[in-house]
Amino acid sequence: MNPSLIQSQKRAKMPSAAMVFAAGLGTRMRPITDACPKPLVRVGGRALMDYTLDALAQAGVERAIVNVHWLADQIEAHVATRIRPQILVSDEREKLLDQGGGIVKALPQLGPDPFFICNTDAFWIEGPRSNLQAMADAWDGDKMDVLLLVAATANSVGVDWPGDFTMAPNGKLTQRGEGHVAPFVYSGFGIVKPDLFAGETRDVFRLAPTFFEAAARGRLHGMRLDGLWLHVGTPEAISEAEAAIARSQR
Repeated sequence: MNPSLIQSQKRAKMPSAAMVFAAGLGTRMRPITDACPKPLVRVGGRALMDYTLDALAQAGVERAIVNVHWLADQIEAHVATRIRPQILVSDEREKLLDQGGGIVKALPQLGPDPFFICNTDAFWIEGPRSNLQAMADAWDGDKMDVLLLVAATANSVGVDWPGDFTMAPNGKLTQRGEGHVAPFVYSGFGIVKPDLFAGETRDVFRLAPTFFEAAARGRLHGMRLDGLWLHVGTPEAISEAEAAIARSQR
């Protein structure tokens, strides 16, 4: 078989696992999140986290590790009703570990291969191609440690900050400079190597510095989202997202 074809097939393999972040306190969504965890806030008739889990299921991802902390019982009861993907709960009731620490705790369940990372406060209205399949196609572990799905800052819904990254023609991402506006925002979805967390001894740490360290090595890449990205970070953003959904259905 042609070596280039073998390499293409290698890159196109869909990750079998995903880390789904559902443990946060949802402070910006208060007072709603005083009684309802943010991943279960309903937007367009569905719980926010179901947009994420449905996208994983449709892409063929086999299992999702969902971490829980705030109002954990509600999230556990909700995901217990799902058939696909298989749900494994990572319990952080005793201590909220932040995203980096949450990954480290879940590494035995995630396995040895690259996996998706997924926020549960954003989703997208799909364009003509599957973004998750496109990410699997674009993944190249020889040159990437992290691949982030990024959306256009100006055209996204619910973005109340000046973007996150600039992207070079070869796909490499650079962190937004202080006082500048960046053309791309992190969508909350990515593919990462578990090797990045090998030997990590911290219990609690943020994930973003891991991205920036990969960028400094030239191994943080981005892929532009096809479709419309919607971030639901505040109560006000719910109506904005629902209006965007309604417009897309006309």
